[in-house]
Amino acid sequence: MTESRPEVDFRAGLAPAGALFHGLSDLTRLALVRRLARGEARVVDLVVELGLAQSTVSSHLACLRGCGLVDFRVQGRASVYFLTRPELMDLLACAESLLAAGGSAVALCPTYGTGARAAAADHEQTDGHQGTLR
Repeated sequence: MTESRPEVDFRAGLAPAGALFHGLSDLTRLALVRRLARGEARVVDLVVELGLAQSTVSSHLACLRGCGLVDFRVQGRASVYFLTRPELMDLLACAESLLAAGGSAVALCPTYGTGARAAAADHEQTDGHQGTLR
């Protein structure tokens, strides 16, 4: 006789944390957060400082805004972005501490490490679908 166990949803309650970490999983978004930690910035300034297209910066800011991590105020014709949650920097400081303690393990991770990112970038270039992994 097979004993039935009640189904346990181990993911219950983890969706918000998953969304937060997914929102922070992009290097451009991390660069934007790091820059905004130093103070408010207009989109045009972020474009120049990060050396990215305006559409790229705006897209990533929209993602961070959707996660509730940044917001903006209108100043004349410009949008000035700022961090809404300063404690985000505490989270990133904890991440840096973890990386300092065992960073080489993370960098060597076959799924998300630096080698995996390079392979994904190569795949994007050879597949001809920049920005979309297939």
